[in-house]
Amino acid sequence: MSVNKVILVGRLGADPEIRYTLEGKPVATMRIATNEVINRRGTKETLTEWHRVVAFGRLAEICGEYLKVGTQVYLEGKLRTRKFEDKEGRERYITEVIATNLKILDRRENSNKPVEFKNKEGKNKPDKDELIDLSEDFSNFEEDDLPF
Repeated sequence: MSVNKVILVGRLGADPEIRYTLEGKPVATMRIATNEVINRRGTKETLTEWHRVVAFGRLAEICGEYLKVGTQVYLEGKLRTRKFEDKEGRERYITEVIATNLKILDRRENSNKPVEFKNKEGKNKPDKDELIDLSEDFSNFEEDDLPF
């Protein structure tokens, strides 16, 4: 048995970038920064780690609609490493977090509740403080489906 699960709490470094596969399925890519404070020789130092995150389907659309640079999010997903060829023809590898669940931690203006998005089927566009369930299985996406 094995487990591939990632949990991140961090802030977006830029607005999500939304693209579409050849079949018209939305794909959102974003960078999320996580910080860790360490004590190095009596001095506190903040280390920032950047994570590349990809969301598919309705979750990608929600990212494009609700997230912007600086937004704090709680994110669950799994690691995926893929191979691609760069402009010079060299093989490269990139490791990404494939998002499955997302919770916006920043408070909305008229609400005390964070907004949560889960990967279950059946719900349409979110109401202001509604829990949104989405459940598309994106494990069957191939590298050729990705627009980048």
